[in-house]
Amino acid sequence: MSVFGSMVSAIFGSKHAATVAPTAGGSAAAPASSATTASTGTTPSNSASAGSPSAAPISRADVEAILKKLHDEQQREDFDWRKSIVDLMKLLKLDSGLAARKQLAQELGYTGALDGSADMNVWLHKQVMTKLAESGGKVPDSLKA
Repeated sequence: MSVFGSMVSAIFGSKHAATVAPTAGGSAAAPASSATTASTGTTPSNSASAGSPSAAPISRADVEAILKKLHDEQQREDFDWRKSIVDLMKLLKLDSGLAARKQLAQELGYTGALDGSADMNVWLHKQVMTKLAESGGKVPDSLKA
């Protein structure tokens, strides 16, 4: 599974990872199913209709609320997931090492040096949030900027 797919899976559940995996061109594939909203009480794991061959889309699920809940539930470390790609990946219990971030950068179409620089990391965080929004997640502008 791609690094971005692993992030999507960690946030929304494994059924969504395949529908939003980035393409080689750096854009996320559009999910193919009818939308549900987080306000209806449905969750990504129970929103797919029975017998449906594809997973339900993220569908305006509140990304910030999900990440905040994950952050509040863990007691060990105070992650700055709103600004740091490393902390976001750690919060999601994913490898945040340079090799994983290089792979994520390649998946999302980063064209700069794959050296773990601040520029690369800031770009990655913005792109992840943008791709989550493009895939149907509700992401506040403050997390995409």
